[in-house]
Amino acid sequence: FPVTIGKIGIIDNHIKSIEFAIYAAQLDLIEAQAVSSPDASYVANCNSRITDGNAKKAALVEEKESLTVSE
Repeated sequence: FPVTIGKIGIIDNHIKSIEFAIYAAQLDLIEAQAVSSPDASYVANCNSRITDGNAKKAALVEEKESLTVSE
């Protein structure tokens, strides 16, 4: 049981880190689109970082839920 709590804490830290990365990518996207001639490849890169971050977060949430259900 205490090991599971430790694992959940680690997962929560990773999720928080991913959430910050997603937010940073969202800010980058806002900045990229604010200029008169946005760089399409940079905008695509920002969108890709957001999508990837959301996928990673979903995987970690699923892992966290599997730990809380199994204990």
